Amino acid sequence: MIKQLHISNYALIDRLDIEFADGLTIITGETGAGKSIILGALSLILGERADLKAIRDADSKTIVEATFDIAGYGLEPFFKEYDIDWDEHECIVRRELSPSGRSRAFVNDTPVALAALRELVTRLLDIHSQHNNMLLSNPQFQLSILDSIAGNADLLGNYHKAYAEYREAEQRLAETVTAMERLKQNEDYIRFQLDQLQAMQLQPDEDQQLEALQARLSNITSLKEALWSVENELDGEENGVLAHLTSVVQRLDEAERCLTEISGMSDRVRSSLIDLKDIAQDVGNIMDTLNDDPSELARVDERLSSIYSLMRKHNAQNVNQLIDIQHDYERQLGEIDHNDEMLEQLKSQVEETFKASTAIAADLSANRRQAATKFVKELLSLALPLGMKNLAFDVQLTPVKLSRSGADHVEFMMAFNKNQRLMPVKETASGGEISRVMLCIKTIIARHMQLPSIIFDEVDTGVSGDVANMIGEMMADIARAIQVIAITHLPQVAANGDHHLRVYKTDNERETLTHVEQLSDQEHVMEIARMLSGKDLNQAAIENAKSLIKHKTQ
Repeated sequence: MIKQLHISNYALIDRLDIEFADGLTIITGETGAGKSIILGALSLILGERADLKAIRDADSKTIVEATFDIAGYGLEPFFKEYDIDWDEHECIVRRELSPSGRSRAFVNDTPVALAALRELVTRLLDIHSQHNNMLLSNPQFQLSILDSIAGNADLLGNYHKAYAEYREAEQRLAETVTAMERLKQNEDYIRFQLDQLQAMQLQPDEDQQLEALQARLSNITSLKEALWSVENELDGEENGVLAHLTSVVQRLDEAERCLTEISGMSDRVRSSLIDLKDIAQDVGNIMDTLNDDPSELARVDERLSSIYSLMRKHNAQNVNQLIDIQHDYERQLGEIDHNDEMLEQLKSQVEETFKASTAIAADLSANRRQAATKFVKELLSLALPLGMKNLAFDVQLTPVKLSRSGADHVEFMMAFNKNQRLMPVKETASGGEISRVMLCIKTIIARHMQLPSIIFDEVDTGVSGDVANMIGEMMADIARAIQVIAITHLPQVAANGDHHLRVYKTDNERETLTHVEQLSDQEHVMEIARMLSGKDLNQAAIENAKSLIKHKTQ
């Protein structure tokens, strides 16, 4: 429910702070006092389009801020989705308009898009007037009425889950069929490419190994010359390093007998001598393996040429990427070869999820038919005292293809006059008649579900007497379940209020301003008396007002 409303710099409002309570709050005031201005400000926090002409002072920004009690509305998922600070009891929404035309929206001081603001506030506040009754002709709204009466919330949750699984299965099947058709069209191309790759019998890192072998075979002569030179320098018959080191070892051995300072040096040189002998031997062995083999070099060159050609063709950087491409072709052909089996599995999933969705949809339909019968009876009984004695009403439920809302198309059919055939809501009634029908509907569904706070904007226009009394009593009945705010010109309606706000204007030398005051019990009586008598307030009107209020409390 809405607890507080702050409006500043909007139309005739300089600054206005209004507190609301639960139950039925009545708002009255002279025509033009500013009641519609307050509704216009509320429309801003409902995400409606901003009219910059409503900015009162062109040098300041306009602010509309509302505080809501959100306990019991199940809104935590919304706050998590939009990463907004969560308080299970209260939230504050704000809309700001700058003179430059910029509009900003906030929830708990977190900036949000208008769509998010609208999504939140429409779950908390419903403004209902003679001019927004097209909602009643909306099939989804009509279904929601039946579902609320039928208590289908849990069943709908199960259906939405089952239907989502069915649609996902259908989508997977459609995507797979499309992919298979595309693969089938490319099958010859894929097989040709795969045959080329498989014929190469590529090995991981083969290109690197072949390039190393190619470098070796291409440089046999220079490599052998280099190794021969190394071997000769180490172990040549003349001036070889090994011969010189052998002599060094002998001389050090002789000197160590007399010079303790060089003790151990001969062993160190001897160790180096052993390593160098091993190196010389290894070099010689390697040199023996280096044979000039033009045919092997030609084979390596040809293999590398074929690999490079494939790499260019497939835009691959190395052999390993070519192997990955080969595996992908193998996978695609595997899908083609086994597509019938895969498609049968997916078709089976579609069929299973369709059956599950259809079964729950059938339960929904049965509940809706029962609820429709109950709804028709309740609506007609409530409409009769509201001056609609000739109202005929029926709910037509037609089976349709599965959708997110089930397998039903609903149409509310009405006739307001005798011998008039039943027609869809949008083709029948006047604004006043539809307003009274909607009031009956809200009365019914308020008994079954947690509705947003409702603002009734002069839906009682064009009625009087006993009908006005009934409208007031019905609003009071709804207010037992949810917060109701009613803007009215009828004393019979106002008398049913638990709280009373009066809107009025004042003039000063520069401007006209709109104000709102909370009326005391005595002021409540006097305001209703004024509504009864007009400007000439008299004791009879006061007593009449007290009588209306007393009737309400009985």
